[in-house]
Amino acid sequence: MLPPTPRDAPALQVRDLRKTYDNGVEALKGVSLEVAPGDFFAMLGPNGAGKSTLIGIVTSLVNKSAGDVRVFGVDIARERDAAMRLLGLVPQELNFNMFENPRDILVNYAGFYGIPRREAQARAEQELKAAQLWDKADKMARTLSGGMKRRLMIARAMMTRPRLLILDEPTAGVDIEIRRGMWKTLREINAAGTTIILTTHYLEEAENLCRNLAIIDKGTIVEQGPMRSLLAKLDVEGFLLDVEGELPAQLPRIEGAELSAHDGHTIDLEMPRAHDLTHVFAQLGDAGIRVRSMRNKSNRLEELFVRLTGDGARPGATP
Repeated sequence: MLPPTPRDAPALQVRDLRKTYDNGVEALKGVSLEVAPGDFFAMLGPNGAGKSTLIGIVTSLVNKSAGDVRVFGVDIARERDAAMRLLGLVPQELNFNMFENPRDILVNYAGFYGIPRREAQARAEQELKAAQLWDKADKMARTLSGGMKRRLMIARAMMTRPRLLILDEPTAGVDIEIRRGMWKTLREINAAGTTIILTTHYLEEAENLCRNLAIIDKGTIVEQGPMRSLLAKLDVEGFLLDVEGELPAQLPRIEGAELSAHDGHTIDLEMPRAHDLTHVFAQLGDAGIRVRSMRNKSNRLEELFVRLTGDGARPGATP
């Protein structure tokens, strides 16, 4: 049973959080952020920015040097056990027994949290079905595909019915088809009322899933707020224009716009956000290029990240 929490308390509240390791490395330099209940929140930053340290402190795996952390109003320092019962963590690395089956992995995990076996078995069936793994319930975990193993990690974390689910690079190393399937799972979990905090190096993933975000660089928050508001700060907007037939070898020059061939049937267009597109279509038409459809590029967040961190480092730039 989850502990009672203050009404309307933030799902996560971090105030002036600091962490200096024994070797003198200052990983967090006064980080403050707030995540509202029910939010889908992205935490972004290059390798070494402080994301893992922050998650480690929130989940009680790393000791803080200073500052306060509260989960639904419960102080993790004073009421650690109560705070941890509100949390679920999906780490980046697969850390279950590959020689157990998914049903036993979930039931045994629930046992660590004092959930009676009969209830754990019922929950395991529910979570495996939600993760589309019920037909694999009695198969050895090592026989599952990479995407199935990732979904099993999420199902295991949901066994304790956490109010806040933290996912650290949950789709790392899986292909785009599997990744999009996991997005559906995470959206369903969030829609059911679970607050989600996601760290990811896939910027398209953050933009597609998350409503709010914080960008961390060198141990400080360089920006945080609604995803839409942050993206609106960009001066340049990108589009992909699908055209009829093949593109000519030379695209026309259009003042105020940059055009390049994305592929043989698609133009990559970048231009100032407030710029009128009418003259672009007109000049393309004059050049014999008919635009069939247009869509926004989905990686605008990457440009915002590069601008805010200032040094050109991008998520995932290092292995």
